[in-house]
Amino acid sequence: MSDAISLPRSLHVVGGKGSGGAERFAVRLINALAQRGQPVAAVTVAGGEVARAIDPGVRQYHAPMLGVWDLYSRWRINRAIADFRPDVVQTYMGRATRIVHLPPDRPPVHLARLGGFYNLKGYRHAHAWVGNTHGIRDYLTTHGLPAARVRYIGNFVDAPRRVAAAELDALRRQLGLDGCRIVLGLGRLHPNKGWADLLQAFARLPAALGATPLHLVMVGDGPLRRELEQLAQSLGIAARVHWAGWKHDPAPYYQLADVFVCASVHEPLGNVILEAWANRVLLVSTRAQGPLELIQDGVNGLLAPVSDPAALAAVLHAALVLEPAHTDRLIEAGHAEVDHHYSEAAIVGDYVALYAALHDDAAVPAPAGAAPSRR
Repeated sequence: MSDAISLPRSLHVVGGKGSGGAERFAVRLINALAQRGQPVAAVTVAGGEVARAIDPGVRQYHAPMLGVWDLYSRWRINRAIADFRPDVVQTYMGRATRIVHLPPDRPPVHLARLGGFYNLKGYRHAHAWVGNTHGIRDYLTTHGLPAARVRYIGNFVDAPRRVAAAELDALRRQLGLDGCRIVLGLGRLHPNKGWADLLQAFARLPAALGATPLHLVMVGDGPLRRELEQLAQSLGIAARVHWAGWKHDPAPYYQLADVFVCASVHEPLGNVILEAWANRVLLVSTRAQGPLELIQDGVNGLLAPVSDPAALAAVLHAALVLEPAHTDRLIEAGHAEVDHHYSEAAIVGDYVALYAALHDDAAVPAPAGAAPSRR
């Protein structure tokens, strides 16, 4: 029997052109499904980073996806559905979800994936929903979506390459960090990420631990770049803060760091936490929604209060002076967590099982007022 008959077919609609968290996860999932022989295709914005990052062996369709009233894109997506004949159409974030409107009484099933606590007005017309944290799943059901049609499936991150010592030494020299301890912040320079709190916390730390200088490396870019640079200057730490910009391969920076910090004030999940664990770096995070769901304080990382630079500085200092054996235990527990529960194999397996359930129509009853079966 061919894959087209034996396996549920999924079409993934990704409205963003750039490389935000939802877009990067969509690419990882689409490529992983293809590598496992699952029938998969995608609708993307032509010429965007998402379109370029998807495996060339995956069938792609294109639509501009300019907004909810983009009727041309809706027509293009419907043409893709007619051509590929998916059992499941999975949409990512608001734009793609709002554009896709499918009949409730016949296939395919519209599965909307949410990675945040969004206004559900533009999501309720889907047939089923998946949240990437338990908190998001509970938010969906609390706000009226039927529990039988809502699932939790986490994210996975790419298994990082182990960076050779010579490459790490070269990066250290490039950054001017020979003989230094390194604190790392990584992500989009956006207010939700708590970068001002991190800079203020770092300013409270000593300039050196013993005779070893302490520096902060910031990997990422975004609308706050200039404002944060000015804040570092005003705090008197500009000489010890290094702005590396956005990096498509962050593994060398994770593996160079002594401590990675997630200082977010709002973080539904925290892919950077999974990345830090996968790269075996000691983790400090605030108690934002996603990190609090992922991290066991003192077991696989250390937690600090949200929006409290003084408390964050105290936890950072504690992390930096831990005994090596304690540091190793925290690092290995974090790696085990991502390996067991957030690995590619585990998450892709969960999605494949969900597609099969939707395909069989056993787990997702028809919407109210529709025919009792989707077949």
